[in-house]
Amino acid sequence: MPQTFHTFAAGARAPALPLLAAALTLALAACGDGNVKPEAAAQATAQQRWNDGPPPPPLSPTIPQDVSVPQANPDLQDLQDDFDLLSWQSFVAVNWPAGPDGNPKPGATIGPDVPTVWENWKESREIFLPGGATPPPWGQDTPPPAVCKGLGDATLRLTQVGKTPNVLDESGEPFETGPLIDQNGQYVRFAILTNRDMFDNIVANGLYSTAGQKKFGKPANFALPKGSPKVGAIMIKSAWKVLGANDNAARFHTAKALVYTNPDENEGVQAACKLQTMGLVGLHIAHKTQSAPQWVWSTFEHVDNVPTQGEPIDKPRYNFFDKNCTTCQVNQPPPRPWNPNNPHTVPTQVMREIPLTDSTKRLNATYQALLQKNYPGTVWANYELISTQWPTKANNPIDPTGNPAPSFLANATLETYIQGRVPQASSSCMACHNNATMNSQLPSDFTYLLQRAQ
Repeated sequence: MPQTFHTFAAGARAPALPLLAAALTLALAACGDGNVKPEAAAQATAQQRWNDGPPPPPLSPTIPQDVSVPQANPDLQDLQDDFDLLSWQSFVAVNWPAGPDGNPKPGATIGPDVPTVWENWKESREIFLPGGATPPPWGQDTPPPAVCKGLGDATLRLTQVGKTPNVLDESGEPFETGPLIDQNGQYVRFAILTNRDMFDNIVANGLYSTAGQKKFGKPANFALPKGSPKVGAIMIKSAWKVLGANDNAARFHTAKALVYTNPDENEGVQAACKLQTMGLVGLHIAHKTQSAPQWVWSTFEHVDNVPTQGEPIDKPRYNFFDKNCTTCQVNQPPPRPWNPNNPHTVPTQVMREIPLTDSTKRLNATYQALLQKNYPGTVWANYELISTQWPTKANNPIDPTGNPAPSFLANATLETYIQGRVPQASSSCMACHNNATMNSQLPSDFTYLLQRAQ
């Protein structure tokens, strides 16, 4: 049963949401990430107090319903810390080992590299079917693309232990800014999945088809009624790289996947399919909560992905950066034509443009230590939170984005080419998704997924 975690300090009470909004109005002259106060970096250990607060709650398979605010008079940094904690709690819960029914496996703990809870959710290809057909019920799979048939041995095995995102059929980043190529010269692949609360809403309202959206005739709304015991709508977008000879698979969460080249993505590309071992390199978690109608946007990456501009380049090898290349242009997409079927493409040279805050680094170190203590050698300690974007004024009558903080947020594997702090150009989850509509042109409640309906 989902629940809200409470991490209140002794004697403190969580402010009611209206009071929280009022406090924010006073506290925030602006919501840019520059308002997050600099703090000294520190090494964290498991169970250490974090940012003068209590230690994080125990690792749990329960997804928090909403953020918990233990401070009596929170400032922007306090609230950013609270949302970052929500992000890590959510990351742990969705990556919990899945049982045969896709729910957290009884008696299991996070640590081993096995199929996870979110990998049992509905992938967009299974929801938005050709001709606007009704998707099969939750828990029932759709067949893979025809070109993938005959590669079923490992897929069948995966199906038996829990459905993974077994068809990765996307290789482009948002707004066709370009594909991402790893240091082995292979295209990164993506998948978007929804949890059951979101899937049920789509099916119940007929939003899986263009005709259904037209008949629905009003904006989509994934909000839950007040007091609902459900966790609410969640979308997960994942980024995966093909694990090759130069990769240490033991450092990644892995999955056997049917890697499908979709001919509709790029002109002149032929449909193709390979069964490959993939390593998780990026993960967005978007959660519509009661206090965040603009959703809470959490993003994680593998710690070996890229270096950050202005910080030491001290890892022996990166997934998307060649430290020995002096002529490589940074954050530039490969030239067209783009064809994932090419046996090798010049790797992308990627650097992070906005550094993690010291506070987020400390929370990462705290959770990585917790995960290592819980299950020594776990792959999940090799992931880090980049940041969490949340609405500082959720009910702002003149700004439907809710004044997001931080103002900009990008994952180096998912928004590689739109990093930075340029208004209207750099990645901001809430500002971008505020423009999302259905095929009926009505608002789609901060998701572009509904445009995939036929």
